[in-house]
Amino acid sequence: MKGILVSYDFCTGCHSCEVACKKELGLGKEEYGIKINELGPHKYENGKKTGTWEWTFAPMLTKACDLCASRTEQGKMPMCVQHCQAWCMAYGELDELVKKLDGKSRYAFLTPLES
Repeated sequence: MKGILVSYDFCTGCHSCEVACKKELGLGKEEYGIKINELGPHKYENGKKTGTWEWTFAPMLTKACDLCASRTEQGKMPMCVQHCQAWCMAYGELDELVKKLDGKSRYAFLTPLES
């Protein structure tokens, strides 16, 4: 099974993945294939970082996402991954993506719903 690995420590919430996806899928104003959710600001109080503020940006796939099947069948990356300005997204087989986990960053796996 293929999917996307996202490192939330590096996502800046720039929305370039949303824009690229909307253009690729021809989606309207309030339609998304991938949507950035913003968590925060909230105070991070743990050890040395007491009193700092944190924002977390979380890309989420919607039912419209098919991981850009027409592109990935040609060996290309999904548009959201290709246009990620922070390069915090990786595409591939889930068992290969697991090897990228370093235990030092916050990660999430995203996979589309099967039709």
